[in-house]
Formats: sequence, structure tokens, C-alpha cells
Amino acid sequence: MRRDRYPHPVTSERIYHIATRADWEATIESGTYTTSTAGRTLADEGFIHASRREQVQGVFDRYYAAAGEPLVLLTIDPARLESEVCAEAVGDDTYPHVYGPINRKAVVDVVPLDRHGRPETFARVFIRGVAKRMGIAVLVMALIVIAVVVAGKIAS
Repeated sequence: MRRDRYPHPVTSERIYHIATRADWEATIESGTYTTSTAGRTLADEGFIHASRREQVQGVFDRYYAAAGEPLVLLTIDPARLESEVCAEAVGDDTYPHVYGPINRKAVVDVVPLDRHGRPETFARVFIRGVAKRMGIAVLVMALIVIAVVVAGKIAS
């Protein structure tokens, strides 16, 4: 049952869609995004699932938590969409549905998601990289110390 159906562009409120990085990279070349949800296309579903910002984590937890591939969060400006957007009832809430492909120019931001569905920030990526490099450095230093100790025992 449809509720609050409206043609685009009515609202300046941005909408969001979780995508695989591979699907988004294909969009960069083709110019349009046509994946409805995990494992389903626009042709299969008839629309592309989207959400409001406060719904993103719940959508991730229900449908993408077990995804075995990198995910990104698309931020979509409905005013730039060439397809119709409708808010439709899903249970006790409404979710935005995009009735057609999402043109690349409507996507105003793309942020990688971590394995918990949180946006990856530069600081998080940097800190994780530094921690990994420090771990490798500590391991190498430990191996050098072991080698020196063993060499000292052999020489004595």
C-alpha cells in the first residue's frame, strides 16, 4: 500500500542507499545505478530501495551485516534525480523508493562503510593503517632481538 507518494523533486532532504563498492564502481562508468538492494536489480524489484539517514543503520543490520564485500553509503539529492521518488509504507514506517535508475549526478557523496555499517572516516582509516604498520614494526624488532640472542648463544 502506497502512502505519501510524491513526484521528485519535492524535498531537499537527502536520501541514502547502501551499495556494494563494485556496483558503485560500475555506475561511475555507466552513469546510472540500477541495483535495488542486496542481490536484486531495479528490473527485479521495480524500484530502488532507499532510506532516511536515521534508517541506514537498521537497513545495514537487517540486510548487509553479513555482506562479504566492501560497501559504500550513497547520499542522494532527490532534486537532482531524473527518476521519481516516493515515500511508501513499509510496516509502521515509510521508506523512500526510487522508481527508475539513479543518475550519477544525483549522488552527492559516497562514503565507505566499515564492517559494522558505520561510515569510514579519514581518521579511522589513518589510525587503522598506523596501528597495522606499528604492529609489523614491533614484530620485525622482536624477530631481530631473537636473532641477535640466538646468534650470541651460538657464538659463545
